[in-house]
Amino acid sequence: MPPFVGYILIGIAILSVLAYLLQERLIFKPEKLKQDFQFRYDAPFKEYFFDIEQGVRINGLHFYRENPKGLILYFHGNTRSIKGWARYAKDFYRYDYDVVLVDYRGFGKSTGKRSEKDMLNDMQFVYDRLNEKYNEDHLIIYGRSMGSGFATKLASDNNPRYLILDAPYFNFLRVIERFLPILPVRFVLRYHLRTDKWLPNVKCHTYIIHGTKDWLIPIKQSEALQKINPNKITLIRIQGGGHNNLPSFPEYHHFIRDILKY
Repeated sequence: MPPFVGYILIGIAILSVLAYLLQERLIFKPEKLKQDFQFRYDAPFKEYFFDIEQGVRINGLHFYRENPKGLILYFHGNTRSIKGWARYAKDFYRYDYDVVLVDYRGFGKSTGKRSEKDMLNDMQFVYDRLNEKYNEDHLIIYGRSMGSGFATKLASDNNPRYLILDAPYFNFLRVIERFLPILPVRFVLRYHLRTDKWLPNVKCHTYIIHGTKDWLIPIKQSEALQKINPNKITLIRIQGGGHNNLPSFPEYHHFIRDILKY
């Protein structure tokens, strides 16, 4: 074996170890908030704390209407906290839906050590508490980007009215492999978020919204998801939309309106 090949293999091994050790910092970009931080919004809201177990507390915001048609449980992307993501709640409560947003472990005021299994369990705990107040046929799960995997798993294990996925991935492994093609990512990655595995078990209708110019998660990943069950999955293409700007397109709001009016 030529010496340079050995150097390449050693380099790949070192990069793989670094990727394994540093992936939390590479994947998650949380904004952390002090526990006494005061949220301020123009619309009526309540702050929630879901006590999962000792040392694990999930923080949430509930934007409420006087006579809601239902509830939308919103899972955000891999950055910031619900402090910033809450601005998107108006896209839903304007149609008289309550909206609950929650922060993952280590985001905002939420606490606890992250793992895929534990984060999925957290979301099920939140869903169960909300289901005590809302019938499932009035519950809609919305997952944005990274949150689409959590939303799909939750919908596959329960019976919400609809599942809405905003710029989802086929699975998380496919996203990471696009940026680290030379590394054995499947053996290094601790977060796989198998949307493709969970989606076949979703019993409600699924709406996927994706921009045609999304460079981070190309629309072909949503096209692959739709092929899993074309009769129960509607793919809505936002022409010219990127990964982070879909709400700036009137078509996005038209589709949300049309979905929620049924």
